[in-house]
Amino acid sequence: MARSIVPPYLLARLATADAERFPTATAAARRTLRMDAPRKSARLTLSVEGDTLVAELSDAPDREISDAGQRETLPGRVVRREGQPSTGDVAVDEAYDGLGATFDLFCEAVGRNAIGGAGLPLRATVHYGRLYDNAFWDGERMVFGDGDGEVFGRFTGSLSVIGHELAHGVTQYAAGLVYRGQSGALNESLSDVFGALVEQHARRETAAEASWLIGEGLFTDAVEGRALRSMRHPGTAYDDDVLGRDPQPAHMDDYITTEEDDGGVHLNSGIPNRAFVLVADALGAHAWERAGLIWYDTLTGALNPGADFAGFAAATVRAASARYGEVSAEADAVRGGWSAVGVTIDGGGSAR
Repeated sequence: MARSIVPPYLLARLATADAERFPTATAAARRTLRMDAPRKSARLTLSVEGDTLVAELSDAPDREISDAGQRETLPGRVVRREGQPSTGDVAVDEAYDGLGATFDLFCEAVGRNAIGGAGLPLRATVHYGRLYDNAFWDGERMVFGDGDGEVFGRFTGSLSVIGHELAHGVTQYAAGLVYRGQSGALNESLSDVFGALVEQHARRETAAEASWLIGEGLFTDAVEGRALRSMRHPGTAYDDDVLGRDPQPAHMDDYITTEEDDGGVHLNSGIPNRAFVLVADALGAHAWERAGLIWYDTLTGALNPGADFAGFAAATVRAASARYGEVSAEADAVRGGWSAVGVTIDGGGSAR
């Protein structure tokens, strides 16, 4: 199943907007929804040897950028490989730089050198489809649309989006979290966490300095909104007369039960997103240095693919205790972060 950055409920809202006001954007949203639909049933495969992931990246990225030429066929024509100079195509060069920044975060901050299948470089395709309002991870590569120019700009323009999509690949190989309900919301949240950390790491921002916005800059000036999501304040990223108000909850009291959006994966991810920001705030300094390591240890530990929020929260406490001690500022910060969003940690791993 492809992991897309723009949630279907937002595209659906845009698809029914005033076509006279946004003729290109409404058509693009309808087209994007149709293009995304076939991938909903796609299955992802892993490249492993026994129980061990054998794919390893070297201590330098191996990037490969392709151009789909506004067609819907992947991978497209290779236009830039590792070490080659910039092409002058903004989307190509943004994707190349974004893949490098994502590699740097995972390699330098958490020491990860296993992201994809055996021998797999960091691949991306740009200029996918005509008026395609999304970006997604298809199990092998990141794919970026150019947007419609009225509501959405090009999707390579946001470093947090690039980091988010590649992080889906890390989650795919590390834990295989089921993409539905709370485990799916955790899948989305983990991509938001590492997408934000990629951006912060590249800018050398502290937790306090960071915007904690996902997809900042994707919207054009016609939209009343800053980004697709706010991790610090879920539900506040946009409030627009066409797109509506950001529907993400920030607390379990407002948890959304729905069959749409794969059981609310883009909606309820706001709850674990805020928990992470609260942990990062409590620990201070750079979020990737302690909070990010705890979340990474949890992701790469013995995590149940069907984990719910409480089960994941309990796993983060165990990870913090293992790395820093059961009686430590880090473990206390993790407990406090989850408590503040209403997630109760218990031995049974149940929430609410």
